[in-house]
Amino acid sequence: MKHHHDIKPTSLINEDLAPIPPEERTWGTWNYAALWISMSLCIPTYMLASSMIEGGMNWWQAIGTIFLANTIVLVPMILNGRAGAKYGIPFPVFARASFGTRGANIPALLRAIVACGWFGIQTWIGGAAIYTLCKVWFPNLADINTASLLPQAFPMICFILFWLLNMLIVFLGVESIKKLLLFKAIFLPAAALALLAWAISAVHGGLGPILEQPSRFADSKSFFKYFFPALTGMVGFWATLSLNIPDFTRYARSQKAQIRGQAIGLPPSMTLFAFIGVVVTSATTIVFGQTIWDPVVLAGKFDNKLVVSFAMIAIALSTLATNIAANIVSPANDFANLAPDKINFKMGGLITGILGIIILPWKLVALPDNYIFTWLGGYSALLGPIGGIMIADYFFIRRQTLIPDDLYRHHGAYYYRNGFNIAAIIALLAGVLPNVPGFLLQIKVIGADNFPYWINDLYHYAWFVGFFLSGILYYWLMKRKK
Repeated sequence: MKHHHDIKPTSLINEDLAPIPPEERTWGTWNYAALWISMSLCIPTYMLASSMIEGGMNWWQAIGTIFLANTIVLVPMILNGRAGAKYGIPFPVFARASFGTRGANIPALLRAIVACGWFGIQTWIGGAAIYTLCKVWFPNLADINTASLLPQAFPMICFILFWLLNMLIVFLGVESIKKLLLFKAIFLPAAALALLAWAISAVHGGLGPILEQPSRFADSKSFFKYFFPALTGMVGFWATLSLNIPDFTRYARSQKAQIRGQAIGLPPSMTLFAFIGVVVTSATTIVFGQTIWDPVVLAGKFDNKLVVSFAMIAIALSTLATNIAANIVSPANDFANLAPDKINFKMGGLITGILGIIILPWKLVALPDNYIFTWLGGYSALLGPIGGIMIADYFFIRRQTLIPDDLYRHHGAYYYRNGFNIAAIIALLAGVLPNVPGFLLQIKVIGADNFPYWINDLYHYAWFVGFFLSGILYYWLMKRKK
């Protein structure tokens, strides 16, 4: 393979997709730990835990669910990360080994569409922060109403303004986001600790009464009915990154660096930030008499205008930083991967932005059920099977050995039939199919309740069902071929 700066773009390779040479792989343990700490400290993480409190869990049930889910998702994260660290290749190239040189566009596109949804959600949160900032200084503005298909005009204008700001940064280039990420890494932990301090001081008796809030589940049966879908949703939260983690691990100095860094960075920081979300949300029930699970709404309740203004600007900036880093860079590259000669990074970013509006993100975050069961559960049903196929292929079929040159060559070992591996496509469809009836019931499609109860119930375990079913079926189909 040529040195990655001497690459001439073709339909399968350009500078972004070429392997990173060993001498340019400089990320150590703490780079990966810092990456996860930065990505975990975002508003949706806070909302994950607090939405479970809203759903009826007590504090330790919510925190335990999040810790367990992040420990589970750490496994595919580390396993899929191994190929990136060994060969220096990104996710769309790694997917060619199992799906074929052309078929790899299927998992890349599925992941890109999910990222577009996340982009929409984060952009809505940023727009809502700008609206709340305006409301502090102009109290007569109405609360945001997400019950109708489109919110009122002024919140919509704030959303579009924040969307334009995201697009501006895409067109200025990703370098401009580095300073914002630095600001976020320093500021968000400080803001989170300030909220924690408020919760402890605002409630008479400190942490005691907050942590005494009881679980609202009458028995273990009703608890587990909520727990398993919630656990699937939490695993789904990072299902995208458990696939495209090679995009990051390709820069690793060693396997040890990516394994240690991810283990140090992911479960602890997600759990800690979620704990702050739980404490603050539980405190709102005591202080305001209602459970407020959205930090933007909560910050708007404070009397001090400067405090609220400061909080809203910080939420908007940190959301902007997370959005560009986590939700635009990868799908923009995925869309560019479809037709490198026609779609560049900026064009890919614009496609991401437009799809992020079409998805109606305000409807996804309006209610905890929409957020956890429809959105997180729904796409984990798509991404679980892809993870199962890629892990089965790399570890059990190929025994961790790839032919790097053939990943970039039509008619090589990974060409299969016209560039598509039919075994992977059959296994993917088989893994998604059992979860479709439950998803249709979740979004209230007429007639969806005609399926037997146990089939609809599979959706509560969507990621797990897809991951294992597709992985095992793929292994069987590939073994039969040999």
